[in-house]
Amino acid sequence: MVIAYWIVAGLLALFFLYAGGIKVVQTREQLRPMMAWVDSLPMGLVRTIGVLEVLGAIGLILPPLTGIAPWLAFAAAIGLVLVQTGGIILHVSRGEAKVIGLNIVLVVAAGVAVWLASAVV
Repeated sequence: MVIAYWIVAGLLALFFLYAGGIKVVQTREQLRPMMAWVDSLPMGLVRTIGVLEVLGAIGLILPPLTGIAPWLAFAAAIGLVLVQTGGIILHVSRGEAKVIGLNIVLVVAAGVAVWLASAVV
C-alpha cells in the first residue's frame, strides 16, 4: 500500500505541479492554445486554480515525506478530487463533454490517492 501511494502521489504531484505552475505564471494568451476554457473565467480564478493545484501536489508529497502532519496528504488528495470535479463541471457546462477524459482519469487517480492516504497515513 505504501509503494502504491507513492507511485500514485508522485505521478499526480508531477502533473499538478506542471499544470498548476503554468496557470500561475503564464498569461491568458499563452494558456489559450492549451486551455480554451481560460477565456470563460477571470484570470484571478485561473491563477487560484493553479495555486490550489500546486499546493495539492506539495500536500501529497511533503507531509508524508517529512512525517509532519501526514493527514494533509489525505486533505490534499480530496482537494484535487474537488478541483477536477470542478473542471468536469466547467467543461460540460461549456459543451465540451468530449474533452473530460483527462479530468476523469485525474479524478479517479486522486480518489485512489485519497483511499491510499487514508490507509497509509
